[in-house]
Amino acid sequence: MNSTKQQVTYFIADLHLAQNRPDITACFLRFLKGEATQAQQLYILGDLFEAWIGDDDDSAFLTTVAEALTTLSAMGTTIYYIHGNRDFLLGQRFAKKSAMLLLPEIDLINLYGKSVVIMHGDTLCTRDVGYQKFRKKSRSWWWQTLVKSLPLFVRKKIANDYRKKSAAATAVKSQDIMDVTPDEVVKCLENYHSQLLIHGHTHRPAVHQLNVNNEAAKRIVLGDWYEQGAWLKVTPTSMQLMNRPFT
Repeated sequence: MNSTKQQVTYFIADLHLAQNRPDITACFLRFLKGEATQAQQLYILGDLFEAWIGDDDDSAFLTTVAEALTTLSAMGTTIYYIHGNRDFLLGQRFAKKSAMLLLPEIDLINLYGKSVVIMHGDTLCTRDVGYQKFRKKSRSWWWQTLVKSLPLFVRKKIANDYRKKSAAATAVKSQDIMDVTPDEVVKCLENYHSQLLIHGHTHRPAVHQLNVNNEAAKRIVLGDWYEQGAWLKVTPTSMQLMNRPFT
């Protein structure tokens, strides 16, 4: 941790940055220039972008985001990144360009003396069988190699088509299917011998009280950025879900 910073760590997820939502991008850039500068660490737990078609996309939009993250890093805030279900193709090239450190899809971190499990959260939604099948295929080396070999304009079209299909599929799924499977949460915490899980993905910000390993435990769900900025602020003595309007 950077000792010159306050003992503050922020967690964010599900910003779904896209060129057609400049309001979200503007809010995120204000966050990076404001609150985030006070933090020792910033963890981005997936879906920073609405879609990711490859690190070879050098659009002005992505460059602006990368430069803002790099500026924050240069001020002493360490930035960590876990892939989401929308931007799992984000690679080392963009991570380096943005001064982000890529983490495994599930990681156990020491947060002010507490062992905390962090993840995007999509792997917890085991009742969404259709999505889990696609997830397994899309994380395979052969699928990713095939997609990355396609021309950039083809990948853009594929991403647009997938977003439309995903939106249509989500519209007919029950809320229970798209939420986490409770037993999967308990299993995850037991496997990592932890009493605290932080994740995004479900877009249902809340603090859930659990019992794991015969002890009190918590699952903290981060909010999305569709209508407001949202983050979790953690200090050695407190954890608080925060939000801020776009304007």
